[in-house]
Amino acid sequence: MSFNVVRKAVIPIAGLGTRHFPASHAVKKELFPVVGPDGIARALFHYHLLELEKAGIEEICIITQPGEDELVRKYLRGPDDAYLKRLEKYPALLREAEQMRGFARRVSFAVQQQQEGYGHAVFQSQGFAQGEMVLLGLGDHLFRGASSQNGSLSPYRELADMARVADGKSVSAVNRISAAELKGYGTIAGQRRAENPRLIEVSLIIEKPAVDLAQAKLKVDHLPENTWLGWFGMHLLAPSIYEILEEMLRDNVRDNGEFQLTRAQEIQRQRHGYLALEMAWAKRFDFGIPDDFVASVQAFRG
Repeated sequence: MSFNVVRKAVIPIAGLGTRHFPASHAVKKELFPVVGPDGIARALFHYHLLELEKAGIEEICIITQPGEDELVRKYLRGPDDAYLKRLEKYPALLREAEQMRGFARRVSFAVQQQQEGYGHAVFQSQGFAQGEMVLLGLGDHLFRGASSQNGSLSPYRELADMARVADGKSVSAVNRISAAELKGYGTIAGQRRAENPRLIEVSLIIEKPAVDLAQAKLKVDHLPENTWLGWFGMHLLAPSIYEILEEMLRDNVRDNGEFQLTRAQEIQRQRHGYLALEMAWAKRFDFGIPDDFVASVQAFRG
């Protein structure tokens, strides 16, 4: 199997959304409406599909809770023919409905039966991956590339392109974070490659490190003082991640009661090596908690 071309992506939306309760009890968080720069209101997860299409991804697996796959299927099927007739006076919205039906044919589902952590959720997509590298993106984050005369480069595309130089290793997108942000992200140590300083040979991965630990062990060259590189929210994962997650589930290897993806990534680094790509110009929008949701809705629209 060639690892130079990435065809598949995984988007987990199986979280309970407790921080958005009670709204998330009525409407799943990833179905909350978000208005894009074009003025069209779409479900949050819908933007992942648009970005992944720009990245050339052919197949997408959405990880859901039991029964929630039908909510996504219904959304992507869109309105009935009578409603579509009414949309004829709004060509942009009609095109949107047609595109959604196209996505419906390319999306499959995996179900996380119990809430056992992010690593456990990702493991449910093992059958979908079938030994290929996959792009993984946080379902409650959105991403946007830097604008240029030729439009914006999809961060998913930029990360997928790293497969050509990664020699089969996983590559995680990272961005600069402060001491106050360490408590929220997996954080790395490593050395930049001379031929591409944004690409980093990772020497250690720690989930949500304390500041003193980060200062002692999580250094990357050419960063300002008290600045670190933490997870951006998307990963290009080599197939061995599933073998490692399977071992963790078998041996009940948990952190804070859950099977964590970051632990699996550090094990993968120890066995096979690991890379990170600093996203110097791309933006991340975090919709995970209410205050961030409000801020991100406004920023994403701009």
